[in-house]
Amino acid sequence: MAGASGKAARSRSFLEAEARAVGFEAVGIVRPDAIRQAPARLQAFLADGHHGSMDWLEVRSSERADPGTLWPDVRSIIMLGMNYGPDHDPRAVHAQKDRGAISVYAQNRDYHDVVKGKLKTLAGKLAARLDADVKVFVDTAPVMEKPLAEKAGLGWQGKHTNLVNRRFGSWLFLGSIFTTAELEADAADEDHCGRCNACQTACPTNAFPAPYRLDARRCISYLTIENKGPIPLELREKIGNRIYGCDDCLAVCPWNKFAQQAAELKFAARPDLRAPRLADLLALDDAGFRALFSGSPIKRIGRDRFLRNVLVAAGNSADGSLVVPCQKHLSDPNPIVRGAAVWALSRLMERGAFRHLAQKHGNETDPSVRSEWQVAVPVMEEA
Repeated sequence: MAGASGKAARSRSFLEAEARAVGFEAVGIVRPDAIRQAPARLQAFLADGHHGSMDWLEVRSSERADPGTLWPDVRSIIMLGMNYGPDHDPRAVHAQKDRGAISVYAQNRDYHDVVKGKLKTLAGKLAARLDADVKVFVDTAPVMEKPLAEKAGLGWQGKHTNLVNRRFGSWLFLGSIFTTAELEADAADEDHCGRCNACQTACPTNAFPAPYRLDARRCISYLTIENKGPIPLELREKIGNRIYGCDDCLAVCPWNKFAQQAAELKFAARPDLRAPRLADLLALDDAGFRALFSGSPIKRIGRDRFLRNVLVAAGNSADGSLVVPCQKHLSDPNPIVRGAAVWALSRLMERGAFRHLAQKHGNETDPSVRSEWQVAVPVMEEA
């Protein structure tokens, strides 16, 4: 018995040492059946339609609810966290209306690639040490990482539904290693949110219908990343200059005061992505977009959706110098871009000039763009 206990302790020490060596600051172990309440919560989320157009959440919901369905041989899950805490308040850029606000996690390399590479390195060492099979997962797989991380003791799901850690606040990338080895599980962390609701009140679009519940359809991260269509008219002004994701609910969390900037420079913000000029972004063609965001998660949404976001930010900027760059997109091949340009110009131009512009583009053939013109002109007439 003592021998087994000693072996387990040595395995744990090895795991923690190797995890730190590759860059993980938080480590915990959980059983595959530990998140028994998660399936019901997921089904309620889906039943309420709070997932919006993210149909992939529903298609593989059974695998998300039960890690054993994803891999029947799994006996233990090692949850790991990598700190990406910023060296600045990401909300400060909101005061710079001529600049775009990009979520902290996307201001450098795609974290999926970084974390997955380190997971593979660690998993290889563990497989040899434990004589066990392993599989690694990062975000894109149907794994409910946040509930598993909570049960593994890495933190708790705050009222903003993201994981909060007492050492790193809301700034942890999560990854997991599934293994056939039987490892001793850690105790789950407790909820330390208390009466605080700062994350909920900080949300510009009121995306939290209740504590611990998120309606993705109102979330700026969903609207600017997952959403493939026009951004709903009633939410555009609330988005401000956020052009890719939103950090408000994360950045306002009081537990961040204990967080430190990520030790490794791989997550330090690229200077050109910390607060890029909207005028420069509006000038991007497809090749320019791909070059600027090479290696970045922003590249995943493509130039058209990104320009839609930038045009909404331009419309919220009150910067008349952006009129000409926005006008160029009235002839863009993509109707999503053209529609966003109409809205932006309706906010930036003088009434008579915009009415003249509307007459000039009266031959618009796409119904969604025609609708943008039809809405914008009466609004300006009433202003």
